[in-house]
Amino acid sequence: MTALPCGCPQHYPKEWDGQDVDIGGWLVHTQPAPMLLHFPIAFDLYRKRQDEDITRLGLKERWPGFALTLSAAFRGKHLRLLEEEECAARRVNHLPSPFRLRVAMHRGDIGSVKPVIRNMQTELIQEGRMPHELFLAYLTCPLCSDDRGGNRMMVLRRWKPSKKLKERLEKRQERLEKKSRQSRS
Repeated sequence: MTALPCGCPQHYPKEWDGQDVDIGGWLVHTQPAPMLLHFPIAFDLYRKRQDEDITRLGLKERWPGFALTLSAAFRGKHLRLLEEEECAARRVNHLPSPFRLRVAMHRGDIGSVKPVIRNMQTELIQEGRMPHELFLAYLTCPLCSDDRGGNRMMVLRRWKPSKKLKERLEKRQERLEKKSRQSRS
């Protein structure tokens, strides 16, 4: 498997769509990247640097070109999922375990992703799970989007179970049921 000439992933984990996955313990290459108010600066340059670093180290990716991008106000990063190998390089490490992600596929560009993120966050909270980092995986670029069926990206939200949130939701549900019974009487 290889990435497309433009750098986009030819293959990616399509079966993750609409699922919760745990990639805890997986080997990753982390590339720091500058951001300005959550928007990547020189995205292609840092992606190319990461490609070169992975090639120089002789590492194999699970899905070549598939990168999880974590944005931040000024400093973000790109994570590339690697095949399990022995490597002592400074930017290669294992993800903490557990590393649970809720995944949703989005057909469109970054300007139309807000409802997907909002729905995902609402679902997680209603299930008693606390949302944490938000990752985006760009599956198409402007060069290949027309040939591959339009703009597509994968939205991945890291989450952790929350006892407090679960207890609050249960108490709220009990109050609603109580009110419902009183209104029927």
